[in-house]
Amino acid sequence: MTLRHVRGAVFTGPGERLAIEKLILDAPGRGEVLVRMLASGVCRSDLHVVDGEWERPAGVVLGHEGAGVVEALGEDVQGLAVGQLVVLAWIAPCTRCSLCVRGESWLCTDPRGAGHRLTADLVRLRRGDGTAMGVYSGIGTFGSAQVVAAEAAVPVDPRMPPRIAALIGCAVTTGVGAVVNTAHVKPGGSVVVIGAGGVGLSAIMAARMTGADPLIAVDSVPAKLALSLQAGATDALLVGDAAKVIAGLHGGGADHVLEAIGMAGTIESAIDWTRRGGTTTLIGMTPQRERAALDVYPFVEAGQRLLGSNYGSAVPARDFPLICSWYLEGRLPLDLLVTETIALEEVDAALGAMRRRDGARRVIIHTDP
Repeated sequence: MTLRHVRGAVFTGPGERLAIEKLILDAPGRGEVLVRMLASGVCRSDLHVVDGEWERPAGVVLGHEGAGVVEALGEDVQGLAVGQLVVLAWIAPCTRCSLCVRGESWLCTDPRGAGHRLTADLVRLRRGDGTAMGVYSGIGTFGSAQVVAAEAAVPVDPRMPPRIAALIGCAVTTGVGAVVNTAHVKPGGSVVVIGAGGVGLSAIMAARMTGADPLIAVDSVPAKLALSLQAGATDALLVGDAAKVIAGLHGGGADHVLEAIGMAGTIESAIDWTRRGGTTTLIGMTPQRERAALDVYPFVEAGQRLLGSNYGSAVPARDFPLICSWYLEGRLPLDLLVTETIALEEVDAALGAMRRRDGARRVIIHTDP
């Protein structure tokens, strides 16, 4: 197979605009597939990198939330075929580490992926001068095509709109999985979701699907609270109004509080708003080295539980198709998440909108052949 020319949005350093570059992509190696990207969500994790809150080297194609079509298979690839619509997972489990063996593949300590580490045997993407390029989370969905580990490419129903399928690769699975897999919300349970962005709205949709009541959304942006009501929240509260209302719930707080922003202040509020014996689930990822305070004595005395939810405790091969089926059945109104579809060249504007907390998700539609 000949080399392929692709375009990608490249991280050049903290605080810098992403550079749209023409790059050269190798053919897939053993256990790898070539995926032509159709759509990619713009996620806060990408913004953390661009703003220097998460440390990453320059020379990396960003993006970790995408869907595309399989165009070529490397050797020894099973269960995939050319032409399939796939959602890309940003953890391609090794299947060998102790956590994978325990069935907790979302915590894999040695994920596979071309470009996940810049070693000679994994680099598939280069500049024209031969400089090796990194691929964010092993999938680099801000590129018009990528070579990825076969385990990262999950076939889904071809009826899925690519703009929605892309979001299942991160935001949707993170939010839905936190409710279904991590917190195990039950019908009739009281639920508070802090943050009504892409992840928080997905959590609200899942909590509605499971029968949570009341289901309270909390945010500082009125437009996002309006979206939360469309997503299924029974109540939508500005941050300043939330504490008093939540304290009035049976038990003095909610059965479940899910924090979907990733800020010390909202993490502390999430714990405070959880009832005695209730569960706080942290979904949002903070900047590196950020700490939140915990008043230990009342937390322990109240028998509260504190959970971290990475990638919605999801197994992509199991959960991506399941979430797609819930969308196609009308149980998850995921179209609400797409604020705007954009071209690759508009990615910096999308990151700026995210800084302003404007909308839920911008989705890049890749048009390169």
